[in-house]
Amino acid sequence: MIPLRDNIPSLKKPIVTYTLIAVNFVVFLFQFLLPTRLEEIFVYKYGFVPTMFLSDIAENGFHVSAIYPFFTSMFLHGSWTHLISNMWSLWLFGDNVEDRLGHFRFILFYLLCGFLAMVSHFMFHTSSYIPAIGASGAIAGVMGAYFILFPYSRITTLIPVLFLPMFIKVPALVYLAVWFLLQLYNGAISTFIGVRGSGIAWWAHIGGFLGGILLLKLLYTRRYRRPVYYE
Repeated sequence: MIPLRDNIPSLKKPIVTYTLIAVNFVVFLFQFLLPTRLEEIFVYKYGFVPTMFLSDIAENGFHVSAIYPFFTSMFLHGSWTHLISNMWSLWLFGDNVEDRLGHFRFILFYLLCGFLAMVSHFMFHTSSYIPAIGASGAIAGVMGAYFILFPYSRITTLIPVLFLPMFIKVPALVYLAVWFLLQLYNGAISTFIGVRGSGIAWWAHIGGFLGGILLLKLLYTRRYRRPVYYE
């Protein structure tokens, strides 16, 4: 299922959402233009590598700079497809959540969701030496907040059927619940059954989504009720 758009217009311009998308593109262009060896060093330095984090803590004790990769990793991406798919989801769901939280609380919410997503990934992959990168954990948090705030909005979704496009409108409650259950299923398969995954940080998605729901309860104050639009 490929989400295309929702039917909830923003009341305010989503400045933070647009800025996050722009920053992610700029960082990826910088990363993309680096020579291969320098790009590898860059990704290992600013991506989150569980074994490197553990060894750093073991050698130097806990220090603030050890936490940096939990945040910097969410601005790195592995490919154009990785970047564009993430930014599309951020554009689709981020504007409405930013609308509700306000600009300052939304950027705080986004960064904390990304942090919780990496904590979740770390808990299930402490021995991994592979850098975890991408904004998907933070965006999963945005999706979790959208799940609570706009459960009855309609997501126009593309479903390929025998190479033919089919467009259906799915309630956000259904679309996001199915998405989350798929992450949970794949996370369980890759971790507990030991099947080698596709390089996707499933537990970062799960932790980000649940973290988004929790953080929404802490950061969101219902200052007004806005209309919900249906088609």
